[in-house]
Amino acid sequence: MFEEKYKKVAKVILKAGGLPIPVNPTFLEIIRTLIKDDEEELDMLLSFRRKISQNIEQLKKNSGLTEEKIMEITDRLAKKGFIFNQPNSKGVLVFRVLPIINVGLFEYTFMKELEINEENKKIADLFTKFFSELDEFVQRGYDNIMPMLQKSPPVDRTVPVYQNEPTGKEIIISLNEEVEVPLETIVPSQKIEQIVEKFDDIAVGHCFCRHHKDIDGKPCVQTNLRENCFTFGKSARHIVQQGFGRMISKEEALQIMRDSEKDGLVHKAYHPNFDTTKPETSICNCCKCCCGNSYTNAIAPMINATNFISVVNEDLCIGCGTCVDKCINEAIFIDDKGKAKRFEERCIGCGVCARFCPENAISLKELERIVNVPPPKKK
Repeated sequence: MFEEKYKKVAKVILKAGGLPIPVNPTFLEIIRTLIKDDEEELDMLLSFRRKISQNIEQLKKNSGLTEEKIMEITDRLAKKGFIFNQPNSKGVLVFRVLPIINVGLFEYTFMKELEINEENKKIADLFTKFFSELDEFVQRGYDNIMPMLQKSPPVDRTVPVYQNEPTGKEIIISLNEEVEVPLETIVPSQKIEQIVEKFDDIAVGHCFCRHHKDIDGKPCVQTNLRENCFTFGKSARHIVQQGFGRMISKEEALQIMRDSEKDGLVHKAYHPNFDTTKPETSICNCCKCCCGNSYTNAIAPMINATNFISVVNEDLCIGCGTCVDKCINEAIFIDDKGKAKRFEERCIGCGVCARFCPENAISLKELERIVNVPPPKKK
């Protein structure tokens, strides 16, 4: 009886979005491990079969339960990362099933601080196995799956850094004067300070990618920072209500952002429905070794919106390779003349290479575009 319910619940979760993922035993075991055969929670999730986003009246009809009981069960599910339960713009409480990844069950499971114990190690191991199986699934159907995935909108948007670390000087930003910007165009904030200033409610939780790796026994080699995953507005209120993070001041948020920049992490902003004209919902600070949206770890295409591209001044470049080591996307190499070169198609304009260049030989040029990089095809 439970096995069939888990399969049906998995299909409901798949309808919530994310990648086209097959329902396999690992997927089912992740759900079972988190729900622990709680029939009330399974039945509540099955109430979303026809519609993954519902208000309380719709849920009362589809579940057959009282409002009090619905609130009790959905609260338990929200604390496990299965449901997002916040008022919409009209103040109506909406319950929405979350996908397994991007952004959903995986992220909320590892955003909160977890003890390194047997139960949490099991969950981490299951997600590691799930990602490995997902990678194999994508690679097996690479030629058919990749073109479809590359049509997706950008998942995130890069927010660059602006200061060169060795010299303390501002990174040179060249404006693209050849492109006329229509007056009605809404340009998203290009500085972390501008984004943080917009919000009164700011929450911080653990970086779910690095936290997952910690529990899985493969800690990050780039940074010791963990609590630097940010959410804003109603997303921040949800995070705090469910115990995934804590509310912080703008001053503390900016300090954590600055600390992240010192460790060469990349600011990635997220917008509702991938619409950059809408206020940001969250910001990740991504490393090269752990984060799922870095080139070396990507399972699906890395699709990113950016307004900048790096430019190397060959007269100043000494070919030290610092930029090559720091680049999250492997977009820079040293050519046969001992000078840094970059692949335009991989550069997300994060400015990390420019920040650490000892000769301040790298600048950023304004260039709005979508960077769409498929993961390597494995033999």
